[in-house]
Amino acid sequence: MTNSLQQAREALGERLRELRQSAGLSGSELARRAGWHQTRIPKIEYGRTKPSIADIQVWCTLTGAQSEMPNLVATLRNIETSYREWRRTLSGGTKQKQHEILHLMQQSKVIRAYQPSLIPGLLQTAEYASTVLRRSIKFHGIPDDLDEGVSKRIERQQILYRGDHRFHILMGEQALYNTVGGDSVMIGQLDRLLAAMGLPRVTFGIVPMSAELPMQLTNFVMFDQRRVTVESISAELTVTQPREIKLYHRTFDVLVGQSVSPCVSG
Repeated sequence: MTNSLQQAREALGERLRELRQSAGLSGSELARRAGWHQTRIPKIEYGRTKPSIADIQVWCTLTGAQSEMPNLVATLRNIETSYREWRRTLSGGTKQKQHEILHLMQQSKVIRAYQPSLIPGLLQTAEYASTVLRRSIKFHGIPDDLDEGVSKRIERQQILYRGDHRFHILMGEQALYNTVGGDSVMIGQLDRLLAAMGLPRVTFGIVPMSAELPMQLTNFVMFDQRRVTVESISAELTVTQPREIKLYHRTFDVLVGQSVSPCVSG
C-alpha cells in the first residue's frame, strides 16, 4: 500500500475516533452497540482496516453525528478511487484508458511527465506502443483490444499539435537502451524522438544514468497543479492533496536540474 493511501485511511480513522470520543463512547461500547468484534474499532481508527459505507452509517448513527455522514462517505469513496488496481482500471480494455488520459490532458494547460525506463506514451510510435500494450494485456489478463488501444494512443498524440497545451517531458537515459520490440522498432522510435524534440509546445529532457536521483522513483504525470497520476506494477495512484502535489513538483524540478536537453541539428 502506498504512503498516500495509508495516510488517507489514518486521517479518516482519526476523524471517526473524534466522533466516538465526542459522543462519550469507549471503543468496546461502540463495538457492542454496533454488534462488531471489539477489535474492529481500533483497526478502523488507526487505518489498519478500511470501513465500508455501511460501517460509517452505523458509526455516525450511534455517535449522533448523522450530519457528518455525507462528508465521511465522500472521503471513503475518494480513497477507493485514488488507488485502482490495473486489472480494475483496464477492465474495459486499453482503449478506454487512453481515452481517460486524453480527457485529463484536454483539461490541463501544462502537463509534466517523468518516465525513467520507457519512452513516454505521447512520444511512442505505433510499433513501440503495440509492444508495450501487448505486454500489459498479457500480464494483467485484461480484454484484448490491442489494435483499438494502439490507435487511441496514437490519436491522443494529436494534442501535441492542437490547442494551447504545453508539455514538459523528462525520461531516463535508460529508456533509450531498454529494447522494446527489437532493433527495427527502436530505430523507428528514436527517429520519432528526434522529430518530437523540435515541437514548439514540447520541452524535452533526458536524465542521465549518472545523475544522483532525489529518491527511488517511478513514472508519474502531473496535470497542472491539481492532479498527479503515479504508476506501480499493480495499480495506479491518483494524488490530489495539494501538499503532496507540491512534493511531486519539487521532485520534478530536481529532475529538470539534472536533465540535459538534446540538441537537434537541422
